[in-house]
Amino acid sequence: MTRMRLCRMGAKKQPFYRIVIADQRGARNEFIEEVGTYNPLNGGKVVFDTAKTQEWLKKGAQPTETVKVLLKKNGVID
Repeated sequence: MTRMRLCRMGAKKQPFYRIVIADQRGARNEFIEEVGTYNPLNGGKVVFDTAKTQEWLKKGAQPTETVKVLLKKNGVID
């Protein structure tokens, strides 16, 4: 099953996350495609490629709880 989850990037004490599509059983840094970014230090700025995100949701990718909250806040899903 594919999951839509966060992949941590950035330096120590400066987190930056990529929102990626990954196999549920795979490692955190192995992913299929990047669909957005999340920067909690920059006021919680989230950038999505809405077309890719909608496409993967239609294919059956399940977002994690954190990603689901980010998607709802930005109006990508209801």
